Amino acid sequence: METCQNNSLITFNIIAFTTTGNVKYFTCIVFLLMYMTAVSGNLIIATLICKVSQLHTPMYFFLCNFSIVEATYVSTILPELLSIILMEDKRISFQGCITQLYFFMFGGAAEIFLLTCMAYDRYVAVCTPLQYFLVMKKSVCIVLAAFCLLFSSFNSLIFSLLVSTLLFCNSHDINSFFCDIRSLMALSSSDTKSREIALIVEDVCLVFLTFVLISTSYVYIICAILKINSSKGRFKTFSSCSSHLTTVILFYGPIMFLYIKPESDQSEDQDKLLSLLYVIVVPTLNPFVYTLRNKEVIGAVAKLTNIRFLDKGTSRH
Repeated sequence: METCQNNSLITFNIIAFTTTGNVKYFTCIVFLLMYMTAVSGNLIIATLICKVSQLHTPMYFFLCNFSIVEATYVSTILPELLSIILMEDKRISFQGCITQLYFFMFGGAAEIFLLTCMAYDRYVAVCTPLQYFLVMKKSVCIVLAAFCLLFSSFNSLIFSLLVSTLLFCNSHDINSFFCDIRSLMALSSSDTKSREIALIVEDVCLVFLTFVLISTSYVYIICAILKINSSKGRFKTFSSCSSHLTTVILFYGPIMFLYIKPESDQSEDQDKLLSLLYVIVVPTLNPFVYTLRNKEVIGAVAKLTNIRFLDKGTSRH
């Protein structure tokens, strides 16, 4: 152990994707477009919700927080990945790696908690509509959102500190496109059993239990929808939940498959592709999920556009 390099002096190599020639530039363009779409789209949604009063509802309050977290989350990974592919410099410092790990774990946990809050919001709205504004009042929403962000921050800090105390005496090559906690523990020459147990406990509590809560909410929601007499009423009620349900499927689908799929020789490459889905693809699709066929958001865009147009017309006169 005396031969181990001081962690503060360690430089990791991120073995992302092997790209050469025109493929490298094409990959960079695709990832850049996805990054710009994810950040600008999510920030536009957050701005709309803040600016337009008709979107000042509990559901859109949580969506605003979710969109900001997604913009932060994807900004933790993609700029570094673009630099690695374009500049072919795969090095990342130990401090940079731990910082990336912290924000990645914070974003992932915050998204899961916010999706759960949004599922509860939809459950109250559909199953107990008369009590909706009594249950989902402003103070409750603020407390729930604050809990999501503070607990996620504390959780990611704990795991970042646990990883920062590991020793890396052998390989420094991370076979992933970012500093993933499992990849770092696999590289470590320290005993990681206690950390692996802590990670399993977190996966059960954070991923599995929240998924059960969301699924249970939608079982009650679907039962309530089926009791509605008119087909128009059923469709209208379901459409109010469809955007959130789509995001849940897009987010949890790759994660669940990542855990249940059997190990194979191509397992690490498959893990990269699955991670790519929930780290990059979902934040990119989120703005479209919540704008296409969403009359409230489209109406908010039209309202904000009309206000600006009228303001310009008034200033000319």
